[in-house]
Amino acid sequence: MDIIFLPLVWLADWIVLNVLGLTAGDYLAEALRFFLADIPKIFILLIVMVFAVSYLRTYLPPSKVRWFLSGRNKFVSYILSAAFGVITPFCTCSAIPLFIGFVQAGVPLGATFAFLVASPMVNEIALALLWSTFGFKIALIYAVFGLTVAIISGWLISFFNPKDLINKEIQPEEQSDLTKTQTQAQRLAYAKKYCGNIIGKVWLWLIVGVGLGAFVHGYVPADLIARIAGSSAWYGVPLAVIIGVPIYSNAAGLIPLVSALWAKGAAVGTVMAFMMACIGLSLPEFVILKKIMKPKLIAIFASIVAIGIVIAGYLFNLLSLLGWLS
Repeated sequence: MDIIFLPLVWLADWIVLNVLGLTAGDYLAEALRFFLADIPKIFILLIVMVFAVSYLRTYLPPSKVRWFLSGRNKFVSYILSAAFGVITPFCTCSAIPLFIGFVQAGVPLGATFAFLVASPMVNEIALALLWSTFGFKIALIYAVFGLTVAIISGWLISFFNPKDLINKEIQPEEQSDLTKTQTQAQRLAYAKKYCGNIIGKVWLWLIVGVGLGAFVHGYVPADLIARIAGSSAWYGVPLAVIIGVPIYSNAAGLIPLVSALWAKGAAVGTVMAFMMACIGLSLPEFVILKKIMKPKLIAIFASIVAIGIVIAGYLFNLLSLLGWLS
């Protein structure tokens, strides 16, 4: 998907380096390049996904969506939603439109959170890059641990009565009338109106969130992150997770930094936990989610996923000590 948006990266580079005359590698230049490339990308993804999902809803009753992703067993819904996340390679921010669509279709909230975790953390792009960089075993175990974190996180979140913590405008809607016979013009008009409403609710938070991610990307040197998060001591895993959360990146952009941690001798669990935290949780994501849900639910979501990532990191280290990753 990143290849599709290469023109935006080139345009951002041209504006920063040629129009503004900044020097490549400077903190401000790197922050602006990130911001100018990611803002249009996220908006394009947001608009396309919200419009497409809302258009499809005019054909597909919410009950059908609930039936497919809910399953007869509640835990099956978490597995199905997490598996769907694997084939939708979104970053944390661009996965939110589908999250909203699932919520409004009445999909169990635990399952929607399983998707929200799995989509950025475990997808074919991340797994392909891990395979090429660290080998098949680590990529496979990463996939297993990532999906387990997503599924169990969704299951645990369901115990906190999350429905009461979702903002009213995002609550499930019964829209059976939408699936009745309509003209194409009516369907497109509904999708356009719905898309406009959602964009109107989150656009400012999206800009603020990506801006925060750009600041961290530009002003926090990779070497500093490697020195702090690269520790092989017992506290290396939780420290890597704490440092990774504010960093906003996808798998493709993160592999060079993760490779640097690996080359500097960081334990495999520290490296993998850092990667999971960077692409599975992000400060910009929390800023956008603030418009959708109450802070308490964001805190519950972040805490459960972060603890799951820490446990996965320690398990990675255990498997390494046992020689199972060699």
